[in-house]
Amino acid sequence: MSGNAPQLYKRIEADQGYTKVLFRQALQDPQGALQSICEIGESLSLPVTPEEVKAYLATLDDAETKQWLIKARGGL
Repeated sequence: MSGNAPQLYKRIEADQGYTKVLFRQALQDPQGALQSICEIGESLSLPVTPEEVKAYLATLDDAETKQWLIKARGGL
């Protein structure tokens, strides 16, 4: 797994704008949300692949992330 996924997650989690947009997108287009996460990573010089994002999210053990993943399960 890429070392960038944890850093990228922290950056996204700290930015309400990113989290709101990604949550809404995940509900409507989970694959698009995954692609957006990768694009955000590129723009922040923290490149990740969709597989790295999925692998990292699977390791998280916090209630908010799990709830988000349940709702966005289709693509993530």
